[in-house]
Amino acid sequence: QVGAGAAHITFGDPDFFNGPRHAIAVVTGLARRWAGLSYDVTVKVEHLLRHADLLPLLRETGCLFVASAIESFDDEVLRRLEKGHTRADAARAITLCEEVGVPLAPTFVAFTPWTTPAGYGAFLQAIASLGVVARVPSIQLALRLLVPDGSRLLESHDVASLVAPFDAGRLVHPWRHTDPTVDALQRDVEQLVAGRAGAPREDVFADVVRLVELYTGAPLPLPPDVPARAAIPWLDEPWYC
Repeated sequence: QVGAGAAHITFGDPDFFNGPRHAIAVVTGLARRWAGLSYDVTVKVEHLLRHADLLPLLRETGCLFVASAIESFDDEVLRRLEKGHTRADAARAITLCEEVGVPLAPTFVAFTPWTTPAGYGAFLQAIASLGVVARVPSIQLALRLLVPDGSRLLESHDVASLVAPFDAGRLVHPWRHTDPTVDALQRDVEQLVAGRAGAPREDVFADVVRLVELYTGAPLPLPPDVPARAAIPWLDEPWYC
């Protein structure tokens, strides 16, 4: 890739620190062989906390940012998804990365069978309170849980009772929420985001907040005067995990 002209490399392994010794050998070798080459990695929240001592080395070897599948700020949803972290863990990981100069780019599954309109509003409030609005690709505000064939989620009655037969064309089990309002909100958020392609993330976020207020019939207060964390580089086609 470097020989073909790449100046930045994305390591797509979602568990980059699953083998930290190997991961560090890769990035130190990368920096030694191609000085000035930048890269990004995807690391689980629990691994960011467990191997926080390695974060400075990522910065020193050219890492521009770390993507991490936070998925949700609702501890009950995180438990059901067996993510291995809590809302507090996610907030701590964002702060740790910030402190060493390797900013975290969070990704989410905003709509799940356990999402409620109020819970979605709380999700937006959490993004704002952590100051990461500009770091969240707008499409992340609309993403819906995918249930592939053989998913362990199908072992949960909550999910199994909602899914339709496997759709071989789409490679998923389509599902409907028990509250049709949530499905309607997801479709409207997706349509809104699609129609604002290229718009500043902060502006799209504000539009989504107003949409939620229409659905709930109440203002969605955002924390005042939260310093926005610095914007980070992003790819033309964002990588989702």
